[in-house]
Amino acid sequence: MKDKQDHDLGGIDALVEDRIRAEATDATQGEEVRNFQKLLNDSQRELYPGSEDYTLLKFVIEAFNIKVTSHWTNKSFNLFLKFQSRLLPKGNLVPKSTYEARKILSDLGLSYELIDACINDCVLFWKENAMLDRCPRCNVSRYKINCDKGKKIPHKILRYFPLTPRLRRLFMSRMISKAMRWHVENPSDGEESRHPTHRLAVDGFNPFGNMSNSYRDKQPGIDIDVYMRPMVDELKELWQTGALTYDAFGREYFRMRAALSWTIHDWPAFGDISGWRTKGHYSCYTCNDEPYFESLRSKTAYINHRCYLPENHLERRKRVAYNGKQEKRKRSLELPVEKIQEQLNNITGVILGKYPTNKKRPRYKPNWTKISILYELPYFKDKKFRHNIDVMHVEKNFSENLIGTMLGIDGKNKDTDKARKDLEDKGIRKELWLTQHPNGSYIKPRASFSLTIEEREAFFEFLKSVKYPDGYAANISREHNNLLHISNGQDITNLQRKHFPKWFKEQINRLRANNSKVANDELWSLANGPNLLVKEYSGCIVNGVRFRTREEDNRRKTQNSGVLAEGDHEGKIHNFYGHLINVWEFEYMCQKKVILFQCEWYNTGNTGRNCTIRTDKYCTSIDVKSRWYQSDPFILPSHAKQVFYLKDTKWGRTLASRAIGPAKGVFDVPEVRDGEPSDLEESSEAFQQESISSTLPIDIEDDIRYHREDVEVEVIERVGPLHETYDEDDEDHEIMGDNINNEVGDDDEVPDADDMDPDMDYDV
Repeated sequence: MKDKQDHDLGGIDALVEDRIRAEATDATQGEEVRNFQKLLNDSQRELYPGSEDYTLLKFVIEAFNIKVTSHWTNKSFNLFLKFQSRLLPKGNLVPKSTYEARKILSDLGLSYELIDACINDCVLFWKENAMLDRCPRCNVSRYKINCDKGKKIPHKILRYFPLTPRLRRLFMSRMISKAMRWHVENPSDGEESRHPTHRLAVDGFNPFGNMSNSYRDKQPGIDIDVYMRPMVDELKELWQTGALTYDAFGREYFRMRAALSWTIHDWPAFGDISGWRTKGHYSCYTCNDEPYFESLRSKTAYINHRCYLPENHLERRKRVAYNGKQEKRKRSLELPVEKIQEQLNNITGVILGKYPTNKKRPRYKPNWTKISILYELPYFKDKKFRHNIDVMHVEKNFSENLIGTMLGIDGKNKDTDKARKDLEDKGIRKELWLTQHPNGSYIKPRASFSLTIEEREAFFEFLKSVKYPDGYAANISREHNNLLHISNGQDITNLQRKHFPKWFKEQINRLRANNSKVANDELWSLANGPNLLVKEYSGCIVNGVRFRTREEDNRRKTQNSGVLAEGDHEGKIHNFYGHLINVWEFEYMCQKKVILFQCEWYNTGNTGRNCTIRTDKYCTSIDVKSRWYQSDPFILPSHAKQVFYLKDTKWGRTLASRAIGPAKGVFDVPEVRDGEPSDLEESSEAFQQESISSTLPIDIEDDIRYHREDVEVEVIERVGPLHETYDEDDEDHEIMGDNINNEVGDDDEVPDADDMDPDMDYDV
C-alpha cells in the first residue's frame, strides 16, 4: 500500500484544489469495506457532547464546501478549524488542520486521476507514454518551458474520474444496492442482473479544468477520442473481466460488469463523438448518403423531412405552410446497422492531433471523419440506437432564433434579405418578396411575425413582469365541496356555520361517553376543535408542488403563490383563481393535524357585458381588480392546483396559466434515520415515467397570412450581392458526391477546433 500521507492527499481535497495530484490506491476489496465502515461510524459520532444537528462527517463535508465556495487557502481553513475547536464545548471532535480533515474523508476513495496530455491533442502521457517528455507523434515538449527551475508544469492535464470505485461505493450502500438489484428477482436466461449500464453525457466538456469564457478555443473537437481513452479502456475491462464487488444488501461478493448504452449531447458534440460530420449537405445522420437538402443563396436547407412522418399525417398534405408541395415520399427513421458498419470499414489511417502537418484531414464517404473510439467496445457496433441529441439544447437554440427573428436582432434574425430572395427563387410566399425601385432601393414587406418598435417595447415590459413557478403541478386528487341546499334553493351554508359545530360537538361527546365505535379518535378530536395556538407558515409542498404565500413571492424572482381550486358556485362546479395568502396548521387532540390554505379569490363569476374571465384554446384571461368569496378563503392543500399569472397584453388583464408536468427539483423524500433506509417497500421502489401525461396541441393552418398590412413596409437603401450564390468553400458546405475520396485535399479539409468561428455558439 502506498504511503499513508500520499493516500490522504488523494481524498476529497483533491476535488477542491487542482494542484493536489490524486493517487491511486491498491487497497483490496475487504480493506475498502472496512474503510467505508469507518466512514459510516464517523457519520454517527456527535461533533460535541449533546450535539443533535451535526455529526463529525457532516461538519467536515460542510466545512470543505465553505472552503470551495469561498476560495479559502489551506492556511485560512486551518484558522477556521482552530477557531471552531475553541468555540465549541470541550470534548468536541473538530479536526485541528486541513490534513486531519482530509484523513476523515480519504476513505471515500473517490479521487480522480491527473493525466498529462499533449498540447496538440495527439496522445495522453499515460501507460506506455507515461515516462515520455515529448509527444511521440508531434515531438512537442510535454512541459512548459521553465528553464529547469522548479517543478515541471504540463501543458495540459486531463482529470479522469474512474468508474469502478464509484460503482463499488454504490453497492456498499444497502439502499442503493437493493435498488440496483431490481432485476435480480426475475433474471433473464440465468444471467446476473446487477450489472449497471451507463449513458455518456457530453455538454460543455472541458478536460483541462479551465472553465473561463475562453475555454471554447481549447476544445478538442474530433480529437476527443484521445481523452476518452481511459474511460473506454475501463469500460472494456468492466465488460470482459469485471470487478470483484461487495453487495451490501445481499451480503456477498460478485463480479460486477458494466456497459455503455448510448451517448447524449448537443449537435456539434454529436459530430465529435460519433465521427459523423455535422456540416454541409450530408450533415443529416439519419438521411445518411441520401440527404434531402436544398442549396440556398447563403446556406444549406433541410425542408423536406416531412417524408419521415407517418403516411397518413396531416402535415404531409399541406402545401402553403411549407414549400408549396405535398409530401409523398416515404422514409424510415431506422438506419440499418449493417449499412453504417460497411461505411466504417472503408475508413483507414485516421490520425488524431492538431500538429501543423495534420491540419488538413480527409473525409470519407458519405460524411465521416473518423471511427469513434466507442466502437472499440465489443457490443457498440451492434446497437441500433447509439447517440441522442439533447432536447434542451435544441429548444434553447430554436427559441433564441425564434425570438431573434421576431425582434430583428442582428446575428439572430433569420429573416434576412437573402432569405427573402430564397423565397423568390423557390416561387413561394410572393407577398414577402423584395421589390426593387428604380433608384436601386428595395421594399421589404413586413412579415407577420415581425414586431414594430412599440410592440418590442411592450414585449420587453411583458418579459420583465414574468415570474414562473419553481416547479410544475403534478397529478393532484380532485375532490368537490358538496354544499347542502334546501328544496326551495336557498343556501343554508351560513346556517350550518352558525349551529352545526355546537350540535356536532354535543353529539360526538355523547357517543364517546357511551363507548360508541362511531365516535372514533378522528371525529372526537375534530368535534372538540383545534388548539387555540395555531402555527403559521409561508410555504408548503403538496404532492411535489411547492406553494409559497404572495408576500413571499413579492421578495422572489419566481412565482409560486398562484392557486386554482374547483368549488360550487350557484349549484355548478366553478374554477376559482386566486393567490395563497397564508398556510395554517391546526393541531387537534390525539396528535391529529390539519393544514389549510388561506386564499384571496378573484371575481370570475361575471359572464355578461362586464365579463371578468375570458378563456381560449391556450390561456385564461381574468380581471384581478375585484375580489370574490372573501368570507370563504380556506381550502385543503389537496384541492389546490398551481397556476402562474402573466400580464395580458391583448386584453389588458392578467393571464392565468396552469403549470403542467412533473415538478423540477422537488421530491417527497421519506425520513430516514441513523444513516440507514427503512424497510418500507415504497421507500426503495424505483420510479419510471412511462409517458407524457399532457401536451399542447400544435397545428399549422394551411391558410396563413405571411405579411402585415397594418404597418409600413421597410425600405432598404442598399443590400448585398443578392444575385450571387454562396461559395461552398467559404461556408464549408461542400457537396460530397462521387468525387469524394480518401486522400487529403484542399476541398476535403476538416476544420479543427482552433479554426472555428469564436462568435458562434457551438456549445460542445
